[in-house]
Amino acid sequence: MLAIISAVLFFIAFLINAADISTNDTFSSTNVMLIGLALLALHVAGIGAGWKTRGRRR
Repeated sequence: MLAIISAVLFFIAFLINAADISTNDTFSSTNVMLIGLALLALHVAGIGAGWKTRGRRR
């Protein structure tokens, strides 16, 4: 789930950068990209991956 959110944030950052949209300092393309990278790092670390089943207990 975090990887999908980070992909959306990367796409928004790309659109802001490609369209040369002037935004305030808080919502710049670099800041959106860094938030996406943080979410991607959390996904790779295993946070937000959901529950893992261990199989049947006997």
